[in-house]
Amino acid sequence: MAIARNISDITEELLDGSPVDDGTNNPNTLRINARMTFIEEGKAYLWCGSMRTGSHSSAWSILPQGLFIKIEANPSLEHGYQVLQWYYNGLYYDTGDDLRAAIKEPGFQKALPNYDGDWTETEDLTENEERADPPPVMIQPFGPRYKLDRKAQYVSYMGWTFYFTSFLSTGPALYDIRFRGSPVLYELTMNEAMAHYAGDDPIQGGQEFLDAVFGMGKFAFELVPGYDCPAYADYISTTYHLNRRTWTNTNSICLFEYTDSAILQRHTWQYQVTVSRNTFLTLRYVATVGNYDYTFDYVFYLDGTLEVKVRASGFIFAAFDSNSSHPYHPSGTEADRYGYRIHDAASSSMHGHVILFRADTDIAGQNNTFSRLQILPAHRSYEWEQPEIPTRNTMVLHSESVNHETGLTWPANSGEMYLIESDQLNKWGEKRAYRITPGTGMGTPPHLTVENSTVLGRSAKWAEKDIWILNRKDEERSGAEPLNWFSPKDPLVDFSEMVNGEKLSDGDGNLVVYFNLGAHHIPHSGDIPNTLMHTSASSVMFVPHNFGDKDASRITSQGVRMGLKGGNGAGWVQKQHGGRYGKEEKDVGKGVETVEYFGGRYHGGFEMQGEEVEPDLRRYDGEVEETGLEINGTIFGGM
Repeated sequence: MAIARNISDITEELLDGSPVDDGTNNPNTLRINARMTFIEEGKAYLWCGSMRTGSHSSAWSILPQGLFIKIEANPSLEHGYQVLQWYYNGLYYDTGDDLRAAIKEPGFQKALPNYDGDWTETEDLTENEERADPPPVMIQPFGPRYKLDRKAQYVSYMGWTFYFTSFLSTGPALYDIRFRGSPVLYELTMNEAMAHYAGDDPIQGGQEFLDAVFGMGKFAFELVPGYDCPAYADYISTTYHLNRRTWTNTNSICLFEYTDSAILQRHTWQYQVTVSRNTFLTLRYVATVGNYDYTFDYVFYLDGTLEVKVRASGFIFAAFDSNSSHPYHPSGTEADRYGYRIHDAASSSMHGHVILFRADTDIAGQNNTFSRLQILPAHRSYEWEQPEIPTRNTMVLHSESVNHETGLTWPANSGEMYLIESDQLNKWGEKRAYRITPGTGMGTPPHLTVENSTVLGRSAKWAEKDIWILNRKDEERSGAEPLNWFSPKDPLVDFSEMVNGEKLSDGDGNLVVYFNLGAHHIPHSGDIPNTLMHTSASSVMFVPHNFGDKDASRITSQGVRMGLKGGNGAGWVQKQHGGRYGKEEKDVGKGVETVEYFGGRYHGGFEMQGEEVEPDLRRYDGEVEETGLEINGTIFGGM
């Protein structure tokens, strides 16, 4: 690129690096990061920053430098572009020559460049006693309990059935999801993944990404057995079509059953203890888009609960931290309002992740309604406690139907339940329903904090609420469109036009629920070198609510019931009540009378190969495509 050659003398002087690749794998080689600021017919305006390439661990996104250039891209210009402005260390310069002249002036203040080094290494390969022994792992001695038809891409497990496929832009999608033969969701798919930044430099101040344009299915690479998924999992390859070719991502989806450390059910009483294991099926894939690796889970529980969960790891997008006036970041400056100092010349940059999913609901059939079951404080008088208590402070349920297309936020204090209800009734005369609720992630999934985002325009209005309820329409196949990223002011799919307030009763009862996962990410020192998955998880669950006549997991869960010996039972009561119930027996706490297992259990020992615990990773295909976020032809292959 001509501009790289034209500015290399400035970058060598100020940043100790050049954007011109000399082919020597120089760790100080710079890459250009461009952010679109404005587009009008025939031309575009961009701010360009520079980053070190990150030779240690491809850590370019935490290696921003302090020089920024504003460019007009216009095919009518002689070279197709012109430089409009320069920004360095808090000062603006109209031309490169103005900046060159300023550099030569006495008192010109340079900022320390942001250098790569050991601090960006993602692994510590040193040995120590604390991790000398391998950790526990899950095993599956007798094979899977689910059935997988690879050709039809069909799965059945403990009453669950569904089909799956994968799309280049958005990754895997699930179809015709049923539990015990009853329909639950016709479609469940991710539509878009957005990240919106804030900061006080020309890049972070307006940076946002809509990741579907890069191809989240395209960048779903091979999973690492024994690490991304258990060694015993089934691994499934995905294909996509691009540039007149069919491409295959080997082993990019995994399917496995897992037993949680937390149990599903238990109860202890005077003569008995009963415990059930919590096993579930997971379909998982990982999409690596630029600096982040997103892990997507679809989890199927024995009681009919379906969980959608996203975790993220990888390198954050850092901001340059100018430290020219002091060896430490001065407090009280504007930069403090956007993050923390995380290294010599790097600060964190606050941002919000909002990931849109589409659920075409078929709860026990296509005729569904949506209601808000509210938990309200109340004052009630009851005849049976008069006159001692004239009024009792208590709580009651109040149900309100959602009658128009609208968006909702998660209620404060979990004070409402959002129910997707069928017109069918269970045995007890209650509407068969599913509840949509925050799941097992880090708190309640958030929506976008920024109001009427300047940079997003109308391209991602779905990010402004947590849940949206719409009539299903054939012409509204998705809440987003990958090409929206190029036209935020006039997007191809404008979600705000889809939610037009029409009556839900005007449809045929077939509803679509859009919901968001994500996080308010305020990176700190613990995000260096990488953000950790367990602290960046977000989840929503679809939970049966009067869907059946009782808990469906009773017929598929595995567990044990222990009958306690008489003394062990009665003695327990006596211990709790200080001997008031008679003489304490001497054999208290000395065993059980009966042990009854429900479901299969392990008898004796069994043999396993070492590879069933620690797979031979030399067979890993390892073919991974560059996942950078440059504006180039790979984007146009992301649809």
